[in-house]
Amino acid sequence: MYECDNDKVKLRLPRPSDGFVVSELISQCPPLDTNSTYCNLLQCTHFSRTSVVAELRGKIVGFISGYVIPDKPNCLFIWQVAVAEQARGIGLALRMLRDILARNHSRQIVTVETTITASNLASWALFERLAQELKAPFNKSVFFDSSKHFSGNHESELLMKIGPFSTQHEA
Repeated sequence: MYECDNDKVKLRLPRPSDGFVVSELISQCPPLDTNSTYCNLLQCTHFSRTSVVAELRGKIVGFISGYVIPDKPNCLFIWQVAVAEQARGIGLALRMLRDILARNHSRQIVTVETTITASNLASWALFERLAQELKAPFNKSVFFDSSKHFSGNHESELLMKIGPFSTQHEA
């Protein structure tokens, strides 16, 4: 194991060849739901412009998947945030979110949405910090109900909406 310093981590667009490694990373980051490798391959291709990979010494240590909601072209939906254990606690997840928002093709984004279970305190803290940095309001509501959508086999997914905020994002 080696120490991880945020300024040594390189951020880049995902590549199709990252899909399998991203699947392995997500499986090591509970409470994230695992996706099929095929899904992660699509995230690393079709959604690469709204996703990010973090590398340290050639190894993927972070991944965020996101997409622009088809009916809301100014809204970025963040699907998953995964950070390897050795890269936690250095602000990498927030840095990756900033990177996506700072890209030229994200200039139209004025809101961010994500779903988070009530027990995922790390994700709540991350997205509340993002809202603070963006100086944007946020609210939450039930999006997928535990009993109605998951037959009681999964916690309810709460929708967090951040924004609107200024389109002048900085990395």
